Amino acid sequence: MDAWEQALGQAAALGPDAPAEHIDRAVQEVLRLMREHLQMDVAFVSHLQQGRRYFVTVDTREGAEVIGPGESAPADESFCQRVIDGRLPQCVQDARQLPDAASLPATPFPVGSHLSTPVVLGDGEVYGTLCCFSFEAARPLIERDLKRLRMAAGLTARLIDQRRRS
Repeated sequence: MDAWEQALGQAAALGPDAPAEHIDRAVQEVLRLMREHLQMDVAFVSHLQQGRRYFVTVDTREGAEVIGPGESAPADESFCQRVIDGRLPQCVQDARQLPDAASLPATPFPVGSHLSTPVVLGDGEVYGTLCCFSFEAARPLIERDLKRLRMAAGLTARLIDQRRRS
């Protein structure tokens, strides 16, 4: 079992009475390991609410601190909303090579590889997304990478549900 699977197992094993800070730490650790495994620059959990996208939890490679927790922007101007709407694939090897790259939301930093998947809570609400990206096209992304991201998003959704109950 690798470190990513161990972290997921530990996060999944958090009891229903786990303190909020333990839940938050588990989400942060899953993001860090996901970002490192995929060799990305940034990983984050976003929350889409009232037409805005909020960065809830963020993990960045040292020197890649381009976004931070609590920052927000209009949801319509985000890759996150496009993934949820199905206008952008969940796995993008190089965003600059997409046929409609010119119509992608402008960012103050380059986006090369991009992986994103919805975070869907237990009641069916789409909370936001779990995303990671690199500034340049990363190593070739494979189906297993997207499956891992989806697993992490499912666990994150369970942890968010648990935190809301506590």
